[in-house]
Amino acid sequence: MQLIERIGERFWYMTPVSETDRPILGMVVGNEKTLMIDAGNSEEQLFLEMLLDKQVAYPDFVVLTHWHWDHVFGLSHVKKAISISSVKTKEAIEKMLPLSWSDEALDQRVAEGTEIEFCSTAIKKEFTANRDIKITLPELTFVGKVEIDLGGLTCILQHVGGDHAGDSVVVYIKEEKILFLADSIYPNIFSPKRNYTIAGTLALLDILETFDAETYILSHWKPISKEEYHREAKLLRTIAELTGTLNGQQNKMIEEYKNSCRRELTEDELETIYCFSNGYHM
Repeated sequence: MQLIERIGERFWYMTPVSETDRPILGMVVGNEKTLMIDAGNSEEQLFLEMLLDKQVAYPDFVVLTHWHWDHVFGLSHVKKAISISSVKTKEAIEKMLPLSWSDEALDQRVAEGTEIEFCSTAIKKEFTANRDIKITLPELTFVGKVEIDLGGLTCILQHVGGDHAGDSVVVYIKEEKILFLADSIYPNIFSPKRNYTIAGTLALLDILETFDAETYILSHWKPISKEEYHREAKLLRTIAELTGTLNGQQNKMIEEYKNSCRRELTEDELETIYCFSNGYHM
């Protein structure tokens, strides 16, 4: 069951669902305008209906953090709100316009290697009986960075890239010190093997360090504190550097990291090493 939660007085979000890959959706409430973060994979109306019960106004803007289906399929149902994305995101969504989303079409793209099984399965679960998917393009685009004044609240939309999606945008709610990371720090999943690259990860982390945030929101997990984020960033930096030193040799990376920690490694640490090793050898 999805829930509506609030951070401070001016930010609301809906919890994710892993089975059908529903991400966290956010709503920033200014004194004059509201901004929704991501359009969801189909059930964005649930979020808006639940917010209405909390007396939160319908969004004036909706920003897309990147092109992946679970963040954009719901855009056609967010009526009246002005939609915004980076130029790169719009270009990627345009490539989806001619595609069919039937079981047969999805299966064919998986077989061809232009779609991944994970997304195909999630789409089939999310859209069971009625798969009337309408891809909608964002109305406004930007390059680099744009600021939006919602009235006493400033949202900074900034393109940050990264391995998960080269068009990734983060949303920084300045006065609340909330940084909506979306999927930006996740690995590349549209590949034969999930992977991180050294250069892509370090460049992304350098950009994210420039934000003065107290709360960080990861779309398929939860809001985390500054301390939790710094632990995650340190893990990524350390293993990125280890990957270069050990030429991506997975077993040696595991052994070296285990020795430095003086304990058995967690599942998350092992997965991160696996992804960096894949990225090094691809």
